[in-house]
Amino acid sequence: MNQNVHIFMEYKVKSGKEQLYEQTMVDIAEAMSEYGVINFRWYQAADQPNLYVELFEIPALSHYHTLKEERGSKNHPVFRKLDETIEGGLEKIHCWAFYEKTSELGY
Repeated sequence: MNQNVHIFMEYKVKSGKEQLYEQTMVDIAEAMSEYGVINFRWYQAADQPNLYVELFEIPALSHYHTLKEERGSKNHPVFRKLDETIEGGLEKIHCWAFYEKTSELGY
């Protein structure tokens, strides 16, 4: 299967840490390119306070496994900065990988 893997990450930011979180995301977005990330998009929920998601693509499932491990690491120089801003810390980042099926519908 030779197609990009679509990644969805979701987490809740601690109340009062929103500004620090958003500043940190500038560095996070930049660091993501080191993992082959393309089409990085970042969203704040419209109907759930402090809920954020990241959507992006990577070229292979192996990239996903590496990135998922690194995003949860308190040893990573950039990603560890999120630990103090996310409710429950880095271990509460929910991460899923998907293959797109839309093309099979003829769209």
